[in-house]
Amino acid sequence: MQIHKSEFRSVLTCARVVYRSEGLAAFYVSYPTTLAISIPFNAIQFTVYEQMKRFLNPSHQYSPTTHIMSGAVAGAVAAAVTTPLDVAKTILQTRGTSPDSDIRNARGMMDAFRVIWQRDGVKGFGRGLAPRVLTIMPSTALCWLSYEFFSKLNPNHILNRGSFLCRSCHPEGLML
Repeated sequence: MQIHKSEFRSVLTCARVVYRSEGLAAFYVSYPTTLAISIPFNAIQFTVYEQMKRFLNPSHQYSPTTHIMSGAVAGAVAAAVTTPLDVAKTILQTRGTSPDSDIRNARGMMDAFRVIWQRDGVKGFGRGLAPRVLTIMPSTALCWLSYEFFSKLNPNHILNRGSFLCRSCHPEGLML
């Protein structure tokens, strides 16, 4: 339903048509590629985040600016590196609507890579790089900021004395 000029106006209609025309396997054709994206994406994201955090904040103090910047850079690097896999996944997910027989007949990640290479060469593996990086950066920045904020909360003091952080342990504690 996300592709340009999609004929579908509801999820149910889309699912029904895809099932009738391509069978149950169509719903899972890009699943291995999706999993193949997750492992390197997360490994890269965690590694870059930790390195950036140490570089920007060698004192290891809680620093929202450090967490936002480190998260944004980590998300950008992970998104950029895994973009070729995302391009392949998108081909597999939209193959049923393609007028191109090579795309329609792609059965997995290797077929999608072959199509990309034949059509656009190396350049094809970077299609959508900028939008992917620009959408992932803010979400990973906020994710890491939230993670670091909540990891600093002392569970023994949550909501103690009407604040998220016990003021005797954390003078900057937020009042409710």
